[in-house]
Amino acid sequence: MASNGTTSRLDSLQASEQLQLLDEIDKLRLQGISEFVYLPQLIVCGDQSSGKSSVLEAISGIPFPRKDSLCTRFATELILRKSRITSTSVSIVASPGRPEQEYQSLRSFSEKLESLDDLPALVDRAKIVMGVSETGNAFSKDVLRVEVSGPTKPHLTIVDLPGLIHSENRQQSANDVKLVSELVLSYMKNPRTVILAVVTAMNDIANQIVLKRAKEVDREGVRTLGLITKPDTLPQGSESEMAFVNLAKNENVEFRLGWHVLRNRDYHTRNSTMEARDDAETEFFSKGAWLELRKDCVGISALRNRLSRVLFHQIKTELPSLIKDVQLEIEKAQTKLLTLGESRSTLDEQRLFLLNLSQAFSQLCKASCDGVYDDKFFGDSLIDMGYARRLRATVQNANLKFAETMRKRGHLRDIRDVADTEGEKGMRLRGELPERISRKEALDRVRQRLTRGRGRELPGTFNPLLIGELFHEQASPWRSLATEHLNQVWKATKVFLENVIKYLTDPCTYDALFQHWIDVILEEKLQRAHKTLDRLMEDCDRHPITYNHYFVRNLQNTVQKRLEEEVSQRLREFFGLKHNGSSGHVCDASFSFSKLVASLSSRTEADTDTYACIELLDRMEAYYKVALKIFIDNVAVQAVEDLIGFLWDIFSPSAVAKMDADLIEKIAAETSDRQEERLQLKRKLDTLRKGMEILKRHVSRSETVIDQETVETEESSHGHREDESHGECGSSTDSADSSPENLKKSEAPIVASPSLEVDIIPSCLEEVAYPEELLLEEQPPEEQVYCSTLRW
Repeated sequence: MASNGTTSRLDSLQASEQLQLLDEIDKLRLQGISEFVYLPQLIVCGDQSSGKSSVLEAISGIPFPRKDSLCTRFATELILRKSRITSTSVSIVASPGRPEQEYQSLRSFSEKLESLDDLPALVDRAKIVMGVSETGNAFSKDVLRVEVSGPTKPHLTIVDLPGLIHSENRQQSANDVKLVSELVLSYMKNPRTVILAVVTAMNDIANQIVLKRAKEVDREGVRTLGLITKPDTLPQGSESEMAFVNLAKNENVEFRLGWHVLRNRDYHTRNSTMEARDDAETEFFSKGAWLELRKDCVGISALRNRLSRVLFHQIKTELPSLIKDVQLEIEKAQTKLLTLGESRSTLDEQRLFLLNLSQAFSQLCKASCDGVYDDKFFGDSLIDMGYARRLRATVQNANLKFAETMRKRGHLRDIRDVADTEGEKGMRLRGELPERISRKEALDRVRQRLTRGRGRELPGTFNPLLIGELFHEQASPWRSLATEHLNQVWKATKVFLENVIKYLTDPCTYDALFQHWIDVILEEKLQRAHKTLDRLMEDCDRHPITYNHYFVRNLQNTVQKRLEEEVSQRLREFFGLKHNGSSGHVCDASFSFSKLVASLSSRTEADTDTYACIELLDRMEAYYKVALKIFIDNVAVQAVEDLIGFLWDIFSPSAVAKMDADLIEKIAAETSDRQEERLQLKRKLDTLRKGMEILKRHVSRSETVIDQETVETEESSHGHREDESHGECGSSTDSADSSPENLKKSEAPIVASPSLEVDIIPSCLEEVAYPEELLLEEQPPEEQVYCSTLRW
């Protein structure tokens, strides 16, 4: 067996860390961190009138106020600590959702009690401070905190919840039933909560809501401990008594943590002392059917010890994940607070806020317009959001698409003799390509203008002004296509600016900034771009003027191409060749060279107007090609750049400096809701940071404690294996101890303890994280071994 000295040191180490852990979690809860992350906790819940208040009285030794006709309206946190000095204090843990003034008022409520008899009156005063009354709020998210210390108190923190109501009545409305259910369920859903489900023997087990709720949130029953109250109301030897005895044996409703039974004071003995209560309970469980239960499953003394160990283990198990959750909430709060910016209650604060905002805005705008996308704001270009934030890329691609559109759809009619493909036919039907006409049809249209626009020109020539008329008709789609392009670029610019402002500030400032400043400037930019387009169109509407040598080259190419076609046709006719080049008839080996020359050089048009129409159409097409390139470039360089050029200046520090006080207030002033949100975020962040400091301090300190315990427990386990040769916990041989099946059991020593009896069930240990001393299975009394496993 392990020496008494070793056992004492281990118990001391465990008690010390247990106290530290409980204190640290209590500090976190006092700061209100439970509003943001789940804390390990032990909650007492049950149906109304199930005896919860009597359970708390028995655990704590203090009288809790209760009225049979009313339910508890808030959660009560009961903190018990073993101390040489007896003291009791009551305070309120304010819900972080409270307005700042109410929050501070509630936090300031703290009173110490001279006598426990004063507790009911003090609780009533706390209810008034929390705003809970029959005519006011029915329930509160605030928590009443009762701290009790004394020589006989256990190390335990427990949260008492309102009793679940079965149905409404005169004192409790349907809304009360719903509110209580939601409040209790919110605590039970916490995956780090150990549920102490209180059921009364005065009611059939199937009719008690708390078990249904526990099964809903803890389907496997791994974090629920059942507690049976009022067993003395059952007729001795009756079937109902045996039913509850079997329930306590974990045979009906099974929980991994098992069941416990208490016999509390009834109405007639309500004024008896706690010592009298304990004596009566001991006597009750010493006879009758209740003798079948193990001693650590009945009575208040065993319950205190059991709850302390369950809570202690739950806290240690959940610490790593709790730290991760706190860190995640800190990051979320920091991000949101950064978006809100600093407080903006005065004009100077508002102007400073806008100056900082405008500086960041200008930097991102200039980077995007310059095509420098190294800031994290731009994100991934393969995602739509990332692409929309790359304004220069968006505009460049839009310009390229505009140029392609102008080449395909900029002309009113497509003049060619080649037939359309099936794809081109479909595109023309959908309006994606211009109308197609043959060259003959085009010349007929030119002839109409020629004949109706005659001047003093000689036959075979044309009025030069007709080139302009034909060009204006052919270029008539330009304005609509360019207008559509400018609107698309403007929309892309606005989307980009919206992304920038949303990224840099909060929604309220975003709305105000666009409403009172950016939208106005964007409209002005769009109007200026349209005016630039109007000016470009005015240039196009004038008589064609160009000194671009490409005009002559285009004209020469057109004439050359038509001449080649004519020569080819005459050669085929002269040599009697078909269109594909094969001989149509046998020609002489010799031919008249003079006739060939005469045939090639003859280029006469019988109709002088036809000749003039051909010349006129050729010059219009040559000029159109030159003018198209110039127009596309001018739209991109002048009109589009009117939209995005110097975009960063629309909301720059210099622009903010020129704003008057009224405008600054409209944009930067915060609503009371926004100010309250900032205060709550700062409060949350402060709470979480303090909580993280507490958790990190404990983890650092815990590592040292664990190292000390490892040495002690190894020495204890060696002595245990050498000296122990019989009993449930130490009867295995050396070969059995080293077998794979027992390796997990032998990792931690089993040390004698007078408080808990343990069944080590390997199958259960594989499924649940609770240590062996928390898992219960019935054993024959003569084989029960009292032991405790420390697992760190």
